[in-house]
Amino acid sequence: MRRRDFSLALMGSAMPLLAPGGKPGGYPAAAATAHAQPAALQRLAERLHRLEEDGLSPADYAIPAEAAVAADPAAHAAGLIRAASAALSDLLLGRLRLPANRPDILRDPAAIPMPRWQLDLLGAADPASVIDRAALAPPDAALLKAELAKARAIVAAGGWPRVPGGGTLDPGASDAQRVPALRARLAVVDPALAAAPVEGTGETYDGALAAALRRWQEEQGLEADGRLGPITLAQLNRPASQRVDQLRVALDMRRAAPRPPAGRRIEVNIPDFRLFALEGSRTLLRMNVVVGRPDRATPLLRVSMTTVQFNPPWGVPARNAREDLLPKFRRDPRAMVAKGFRLFATIDGERVEVDPTTVDWARIRPDNFPYAVRQDAGDSSALGRLKFIMPNNEDIYLHDTPDRWAFNRPDRAFSSGCIRLERPMELLDLAMDGMGWDRERMQRTFDTRQTINVPLKRPIPVRLIYSTAVVEEGRLRLRPDIYGLDAAYAREMDRSAPRVAAAR
Repeated sequence: MRRRDFSLALMGSAMPLLAPGGKPGGYPAAAATAHAQPAALQRLAERLHRLEEDGLSPADYAIPAEAAVAADPAAHAAGLIRAASAALSDLLLGRLRLPANRPDILRDPAAIPMPRWQLDLLGAADPASVIDRAALAPPDAALLKAELAKARAIVAAGGWPRVPGGGTLDPGASDAQRVPALRARLAVVDPALAAAPVEGTGETYDGALAAALRRWQEEQGLEADGRLGPITLAQLNRPASQRVDQLRVALDMRRAAPRPPAGRRIEVNIPDFRLFALEGSRTLLRMNVVVGRPDRATPLLRVSMTTVQFNPPWGVPARNAREDLLPKFRRDPRAMVAKGFRLFATIDGERVEVDPTTVDWARIRPDNFPYAVRQDAGDSSALGRLKFIMPNNEDIYLHDTPDRWAFNRPDRAFSSGCIRLERPMELLDLAMDGMGWDRERMQRTFDTRQTINVPLKRPIPVRLIYSTAVVEEGRLRLRPDIYGLDAAYAREMDRSAPRVAAAR
């Protein structure tokens, strides 16, 4: 683009641009670009065409074509600044301001001084540098942008090398087709493996390849056993485009993120299957959790923990009773009684207890199941010895469990929606801190075998969130999109109306 053309763009024009609040009107093109030299405006145009590196689509911003400079240089410059202003807003506040069905995503627009940012853009000698600064403002943005660039490059190259299916492949095994394919797949993302010499014909699953697979499994949050089983294979063969979408969403979710509150709080990241107790930016406690399976998804909530219940009974939800417990009552009603399960029917308006061993279970189907089911507190209770109550319309809570088998699994979406805790006593210590309860008093309360509610001295904010991009100690782990919420967010981004209308 010729310098003279850009110089003309700096001349006066009556075309309205942006008011200090970022709305149309208030700045003529000359004022908007008064500090920008032609080369700087060209850099701005080039930077806007690279918005994909920030997870945005350049097509949404009606970036003026370079050929339009000759026809009307001032209008071209004004259009460029208009596009940059809209992109700046999205980089700082999020492309989706209020994503549908995502109460877990908090934005704090008041913490972003948009008028100052817009004035910086309009008065900068190098407007592209303002876009660069805004792009790096969200937490973890530099790392996520770097990973997004890698993922886009893989998509552009045709995607990952595909690993053929088959039985579980263990280290030391030989397979002329699958071992070379696994090596090619991992070499794309593992420089150490790519540089390692291949032993023999390359058909043997050697130590270097096994180490590379373990590293990859650990990064994905899978069991790092070095075995190529069905779960690992499915993750390896995920389309690279899904990784692009996850990273685009991760960047957008972090925009205008509020500062962490100073007090104590609890966060459960559902696809990461972990709970964190936090105070400011400090982690007080972390543990594995079990969350709802996809057909009984744990809802995204912002609530407060108010009460701890010792020796909780379980009021079984109707769906669980019909789908999960009915087959067990059919098989052995006496065993269900031994585990503390009780049946109740409503007869003539009164709630009446029914002996499960007297029911003709062959006649009971899921569509005519007439009973309310309750499990008494005890060693067999599905809620274990503790329930952490956080009032909400979904009847979701945190609880102990006698079933410990799932906590060491990498995928822990097995519950009916509530959250099972790996180490409930540690959360109890934290929740009742400052209330004069030591472990001895807690144990005496358990030993009563009575259901006892203890209100907390200070309610604790609890957030159930959904973030598949987890960054810890400078490392990124992408967890599976178990509920498809990242995919839905990406679709919403893609079908959103363009931010700037194209010139006619």
